[in-house]
Amino acid sequence: MLEKFQQRSYELEHLDKGDYTPEEYEGCIVELQWVNEWLGDASALRHSLLKEIARAELKSFSVLDVGAGSGELLRVAAKWARETDRKAGLVGLELNARSAKSIIEESRELPEISSVRADGLAIPFSDDAFDYVIQSLTLHHFDDEGAVSILREMNRVARRGLFVIDLLRNPIAYFLYT
Repeated sequence: MLEKFQQRSYELEHLDKGDYTPEEYEGCIVELQWVNEWLGDASALRHSLLKEIARAELKSFSVLDVGAGSGELLRVAAKWARETDRKAGLVGLELNARSAKSIIEESRELPEISSVRADGLAIPFSDDAFDYVIQSLTLHHFDDEGAVSILREMNRVARRGLFVIDLLRNPIAYFLYT
Protein backbone atom coordinates (compact mmCIF):
# COMPACT_ATOMS: atom_id res chain seq x y z
CA MET A 1 0.00 0.00 0.00
CA LEU A 2 2.78 2.49 0.83
CA GLU A 3 4.22 2.15 -2.68
CA LYS A 4 1.29 4.19 -4.02
CA PHE A 5 2.62 7.16 -2.02
CA GLN A 6 5.97 7.03 -3.80
CA GLN A 7 4.34 8.64 -6.84
CA ARG A 8 2.59 11.97 -7.07
CA SER A 9 -1.16 11.79 -6.49
CA TYR A 10 -3.48 13.65 -8.85
CA GLU A 11 -6.60 12.71 -6.91
CA LEU A 12 -8.83 15.67 -6.08
CA GLU A 13 -8.95 16.90 -2.50
CA HIS A 14 -12.36 17.48 -0.91
CA LEU A 15 -12.32 21.26 -1.54
CA ASP A 16 -11.34 20.70 -5.18
CA LYS A 17 -14.46 18.62 -5.80
CA GLY A 18 -16.91 21.39 -4.87
CA ASP A 19 -19.42 18.90 -3.43
CA TYR A 20 -19.62 20.32 0.07
CA THR A 21 -22.15 22.16 2.19
CA PRO A 22 -21.43 25.66 3.55
CA GLU A 23 -20.81 24.08 6.95
CA GLU A 24 -18.34 21.57 5.49
CA TYR A 25 -16.58 24.40 3.66
CA GLU A 26 -16.23 26.42 6.88
CA GLY A 27 -14.90 23.32 8.64
CA CYS A 28 -12.34 22.81 5.87
CA ILE A 29 -11.20 26.43 6.11
CA VAL A 30 -10.74 26.18 9.88
CA GLU A 31 -8.85 22.92 9.40
CA LEU A 32 -6.66 24.46 6.69
CA GLN A 33 -5.87 27.43 8.94
CA TRP A 34 -4.69 24.96 11.58
CA VAL A 35 -2.65 23.06 8.98
CA ASN A 36 -1.11 26.32 7.71
CA GLU A 37 -0.10 27.27 11.23
CA TRP A 38 1.21 23.77 11.99
CA LEU A 39 3.18 23.61 8.73
CA GLY A 40 4.65 27.05 9.37
CA ASP A 41 3.47 28.97 6.31
CA ALA A 42 3.48 32.31 8.15
CA SER A 43 7.01 31.62 9.35
CA ALA A 44 8.05 30.64 5.83
CA LEU A 45 6.57 33.91 4.53
CA ARG A 46 8.47 35.93 7.14
CA HIS A 47 11.74 34.16 6.30
CA SER A 48 11.34 34.53 2.54
CA LEU A 49 9.15 37.30 1.11
CA LEU A 50 9.11 39.66 4.08
CA LYS A 51 12.84 39.22 4.63
CA GLU A 52 13.39 40.04 0.93
CA ILE A 53 11.27 43.20 1.19
CA ALA A 54 13.27 44.32 4.24
CA ARG A 55 16.58 43.49 2.53
CA ALA A 56 15.54 45.53 -0.53
CA GLU A 57 14.58 48.39 1.83
CA LEU A 58 11.21 48.83 0.13
CA LYS A 59 8.98 51.39 1.82
CA SER A 60 6.00 50.25 -0.23
CA PHE A 61 5.26 46.99 -1.99
CA SER A 62 2.49 45.06 -3.68
CA VAL A 63 1.70 41.35 -3.43
CA LEU A 64 -0.71 39.09 -5.27
CA ASP A 65 -1.53 35.83 -3.46
CA VAL A 66 -2.74 33.28 -6.03
CA GLY A 67 -5.06 30.75 -4.40
CA ALA A 68 -5.17 32.88 -1.26
CA GLY A 69 -7.75 30.79 0.60
CA SER A 70 -9.11 32.98 3.40
CA GLY A 71 -6.22 35.45 3.05
CA GLU A 72 -4.20 34.38 6.07
CA LEU A 73 -0.81 35.17 4.56
CA LEU A 74 -2.05 38.52 3.29
CA ARG A 75 -2.99 39.43 6.86
CA VAL A 76 0.49 38.39 8.05
CA ALA A 77 2.04 40.65 5.38
CA ALA A 78 -0.32 43.55 6.20
CA LYS A 79 0.44 43.42 9.92
CA TRP A 80 4.18 43.18 9.24
CA ALA A 81 3.99 46.18 6.89
CA ARG A 82 2.27 48.23 9.57
CA GLU A 83 4.79 47.15 12.23
CA THR A 84 7.69 48.15 9.97
CA ASP A 85 6.12 51.40 8.71
CA ARG A 86 5.66 50.22 5.13
CA LYS A 87 2.78 50.75 2.72
CA ALA A 88 1.34 47.53 1.28
CA GLY A 89 -1.09 46.79 -1.51
CA LEU A 90 -2.23 43.20 -1.07
CA VAL A 91 -4.58 41.24 -3.31
CA GLY A 92 -5.93 37.74 -2.81
CA LEU A 93 -6.88 35.91 -6.00
CA GLU A 94 -9.33 33.05 -5.50
CA LEU A 95 -11.34 30.94 -7.91
CA ASN A 96 -13.67 29.85 -5.11
CA ALA A 97 -16.37 32.49 -4.50
CA ARG A 98 -16.67 31.62 -0.80
CA SER A 99 -12.92 32.01 -0.30
CA ALA A 100 -12.81 35.30 -2.21
CA LYS A 101 -15.57 36.65 0.05
CA SER A 102 -13.85 35.26 3.15
CA ILE A 103 -10.67 37.23 2.37
CA ILE A 104 -12.62 40.48 2.67
CA GLU A 105 -14.71 39.41 5.67
CA GLU A 106 -11.69 38.28 7.69
CA SER A 107 -9.61 41.32 6.72
CA ARG A 108 -12.13 44.06 7.54
CA GLU A 109 -9.65 45.96 9.70
CA LEU A 110 -6.96 45.80 7.01
CA PRO A 111 -8.10 47.97 4.08
CA GLU A 112 -4.82 47.34 2.27
CA ILE A 113 -6.16 43.85 1.48
CA SER A 114 -8.53 43.31 -1.42
CA SER A 115 -9.86 40.26 -3.19
CA VAL A 116 -10.55 39.26 -6.76
CA ARG A 117 -12.35 36.16 -7.94
CA ALA A 118 -10.44 34.76 -10.90
CA ASP A 119 -8.58 31.77 -12.28
CA GLY A 120 -4.86 31.61 -11.54
CA LEU A 121 -4.33 30.20 -15.02
CA ALA A 122 -5.60 33.49 -16.50
CA ILE A 123 -4.65 36.21 -14.00
CA PRO A 124 -6.64 39.37 -14.84
CA PHE A 125 -3.78 41.82 -14.30
CA SER A 126 -1.27 43.38 -16.66
CA ASP A 127 2.35 42.28 -16.95
CA ASP A 128 4.49 43.34 -13.97
CA ALA A 129 1.41 44.52 -12.04
CA PHE A 130 2.76 43.40 -8.62
CA ASP A 131 6.14 43.52 -6.95
CA TYR A 132 5.75 39.95 -5.76
CA VAL A 133 3.42 37.05 -6.37
CA ILE A 134 3.02 34.33 -3.76
CA GLN A 135 1.26 31.01 -3.65
CA SER A 136 0.90 28.77 -0.62
CA LEU A 137 -0.33 25.18 -0.49
CA THR A 138 -1.95 25.48 -3.92
CA LEU A 139 0.53 24.25 -6.53
CA HIS A 140 0.07 20.59 -5.60
CA HIS A 141 -3.56 20.85 -6.77
CA PHE A 142 -2.37 21.08 -10.39
CA ASP A 143 -1.06 18.40 -12.73
CA ASP A 144 2.42 19.00 -14.14
CA GLU A 145 1.20 20.97 -17.17
CA GLY A 146 -1.13 23.10 -15.04
CA ALA A 147 1.66 23.80 -12.53
CA VAL A 148 3.93 25.08 -15.30
CA SER A 149 1.09 27.21 -16.72
CA ILE A 150 0.19 28.83 -13.41
CA LEU A 151 3.84 29.54 -12.60
CA ARG A 152 4.21 31.24 -16.00
CA GLU A 153 1.14 33.38 -15.29
CA MET A 154 2.46 34.29 -11.85
CA ASN A 155 5.83 35.21 -13.34
CA ARG A 156 4.11 37.39 -15.95
CA VAL A 157 2.48 39.65 -13.34
CA ALA A 158 5.47 39.73 -10.94
CA ARG A 159 8.01 42.57 -11.23
CA ARG A 160 10.47 41.39 -8.60
CA GLY A 161 9.82 37.73 -7.89
CA LEU A 162 7.72 34.72 -6.95
CA PHE A 163 7.51 32.86 -3.67
CA VAL A 164 5.87 29.43 -3.61
CA ILE A 165 5.25 27.47 -0.41
CA ASP A 166 3.98 23.96 -1.02
CA LEU A 167 4.22 20.35 0.00
CA LEU A 168 4.41 16.87 -1.34
CA ARG A 169 1.28 14.89 -0.62
CA ASN A 170 1.90 12.14 1.87
CA PRO A 171 -0.21 9.32 3.34
CA ILE A 172 -1.55 11.43 6.22
CA ALA A 173 -2.65 14.27 3.92
CA TYR A 174 -4.10 11.74 1.49
CA PHE A 175 -6.40 10.25 4.12
CA LEU A 176 -7.34 13.64 5.62
CA TYR A 177 -8.19 15.50 2.43
CA THR A 178 -9.45 13.01 -0.18
